[in-house]
Amino acid sequence: MHSFIVPGRGVVPMGLLLFGLLFLPTDSAHARQDTAGGRTKCLSGVADGYACDGVDLLSRLAPADMGAVSGGFQAALNDIWGWTDAETGMEVAIVGRTNGTSFVDVTDPANPGYLGNLPLRAGTTASAWRDIKVHADHAYIVADNASGSGVQIFDLRQLKGLAPGGRTFTETAVYDGISRSHNVAINEDTGFLYVVGSGGSNSCGGGLHMVDISEPTNPVFAGCFADPGTGRAGTGYVHDAQCVIYSGPDSDHTGREICFGLNETHVSIVDVTDKNASIPLARTSYPNVAYVHQGWLSEDQRYFFQGDELDEQQGITPSRRTLIWDVSDLDDPVLAAEYFAPGTSIDHNMYVVGTRLYQSNYVDGLQVLDISDPENPVQIGFFDTQAAPGTWTGSWSNYPFFRSGAIAVSSSHDGLFMVQESDRALVTDVAEAAQLPQAIRLASVYPNPFQDATTIQVDADRLVHVRIFLIDVSGREVLDIHSGELQPGTQHFRIPSAQLSGGAYFVRLEGEGVSATESVILLK
Repeated sequence: MHSFIVPGRGVVPMGLLLFGLLFLPTDSAHARQDTAGGRTKCLSGVADGYACDGVDLLSRLAPADMGAVSGGFQAALNDIWGWTDAETGMEVAIVGRTNGTSFVDVTDPANPGYLGNLPLRAGTTASAWRDIKVHADHAYIVADNASGSGVQIFDLRQLKGLAPGGRTFTETAVYDGISRSHNVAINEDTGFLYVVGSGGSNSCGGGLHMVDISEPTNPVFAGCFADPGTGRAGTGYVHDAQCVIYSGPDSDHTGREICFGLNETHVSIVDVTDKNASIPLARTSYPNVAYVHQGWLSEDQRYFFQGDELDEQQGITPSRRTLIWDVSDLDDPVLAAEYFAPGTSIDHNMYVVGTRLYQSNYVDGLQVLDISDPENPVQIGFFDTQAAPGTWTGSWSNYPFFRSGAIAVSSSHDGLFMVQESDRALVTDVAEAAQLPQAIRLASVYPNPFQDATTIQVDADRLVHVRIFLIDVSGREVLDIHSGELQPGTQHFRIPSAQLSGGAYFVRLEGEGVSATESVILLK
């Protein structure tokens, strides 16, 4: 049986490790009072007993208070994702557990409300790995090491208007094209779901199992891709992925659908525009590779930030490492830099919002990096989700994309934490959010891609002063679209193509404490 070196516990057998990931006695020292009612500032390095720096605690909801108790044991939490209802502004944290999925209303992140539980699919077993993504108001949920799980599909609109309460929900639909899966990625711009690390049925060798979810509850298999030069078994196994419509600096691939695969031994880049004829573009690895785990693109798609889950655990790096890839040439990615942070905790999942990189690093909790200079990240904050030192679980993942500015953090045995950087203001309710001009959305830039002209739609709830401009992929401003007052209501701005070269651009809106960026592609 395999064993692992666990900080503070020495060598732990795999069976014991998995049991610890799955369940914890309900009388464990991890049990703490919930925290709610208002922001707890991080002062002198502490917020409500949790070590921190530059990150405040808004609330904490214990696992036992979100459906995580089973047979006298508390199930552990794992992955987390989020959903915002476009009509009401309701924000929901979707929290994976070893024994199901929890839905928590975090519209007011200082006062979260547990709405209910989606149990395991009938006939399946608990799993340490449950992962979630969202598209078109539906959650797509997978579990590894739990045959028969398929992909659970849950219509999130049924949560609207619900008061807190321990309801039990049922899945809206199930996709049975796979039996089990380690993870799932979704390209919301194209309506395709990518099941990765799957097994059973048509598992695509554990590579990209592509599914058309344009009809959210009627998923249709669309194709396979596995890069046989990657993965520990050489089968193209994909552990995680991010798939996007490409708008980065490599004009050869502008407008194509590109997937970045984290394939255990390599980062794999593939064009999946044609699901029946995917085109591998590149595969790359690096010195002291242990396990290529997860990563995320910078918003300009020039850099890819990647974590290696086992390099610290195996002692082959001096401290916690983040790898920074220059992917400005998709056919020839280059390892531009390695960022080494203090400590040797295992890094797990990371996401980019603007110039911030939010990392969940198990025992060291949430780490916040400033990536204004992508090749030279600077740690500017952290929040340790474990009040007791020396344990080996901690922050599994985080979701930093809520419009409120709150960050949802899952901590395996410690609960759901809602936190925020100390120097940032919180939008605490729907009414307050409505006072901000609506961000530019992809749907408001039409047509996109375009040839002759495209039109930007901007919605504002009140009179505001804003600036709207166009920048190229190097960050150079190429067109001033609007500067000054913007009247309440809907405004349209036309961008002609006559004086622009073909390629990718970014529409940028700034003003009244709001910033928004949308990519737009000119075909010439």
